[in-house]
Amino acid sequence: MANRVYEVMYIAQPETANDDIVKLNEGIQKLIETEGGSVVRIDDIGRRKLAYEIKRKREGYYVLFEIEGSGKEIAELERRFRVNDAIIRFVTVRVDEERKAGEKIRAKRERRKARRSGFKPTETETSTEAQENQ
Repeated sequence: MANRVYEVMYIAQPETANDDIVKLNEGIQKLIETEGGSVVRIDDIGRRKLAYEIKRKREGYYVLFEIEGSGKEIAELERRFRVNDAIIRFVTVRVDEERKAGEKIRAKRERRKARRSGFKPTETETSTEAQENQ
């Protein structure tokens, strides 16, 4: 199965200690690696205000993982998120398809830009045309 790229964000209870968050992140990283995936990046965003109240909480502790793998590690990770009381919410998004589409659009823009730059007259051409018109 092909490697895919996922972004997994979870929100933990705001009163969770920083040591517990670090242990949770290490456990997630070990789980991903034992299931055959790899953690590309971890962004510990920290304590932020929630957009709306969840379980009578107005704040949460946000952590974002970028994971490369086949998908079976994501299924196990989501299962563990569901049974963990420290996790308020989580979301998983597959981003490799969007990145490929973004790269295609970026490459198309670059080709178009290169093609357009070929039509611009150079300074020597414009100066000789100006001299001819006088």
